[in-house]
Amino acid sequence: MSEYIEIESESTDNSNVMIIHTNLALAVGDSERYVSIASMEEGSAVAQALAMIEGIITLEIATHDLIVEYDEEAPWHIIEAEISAALKDFFL
Repeated sequence: MSEYIEIESESTDNSNVMIIHTNLALAVGDSERYVSIASMEEGSAVAQALAMIEGIITLEIATHDLIVEYDEEAPWHIIEAEISAALKDFFL
């Protein structure tokens, strides 16, 4: 297990979708796609760890990336901070 995690956000053409890149493997094999909080709660351990974050609408987990669609009324900086904290708790 890594002693640290690097997390970097990238905007997309869709103002309500952000990509989060990490240095740790978030998924093994095919990417995972979750279209609701309920599906995240029943998904992989990483998806379950992120399911509690308010404002996330859909989530895709690829090897080192998260693609997050979020509620336009939710402030991205708060969601990003909560994702970062959840990943740190999960991996560290």
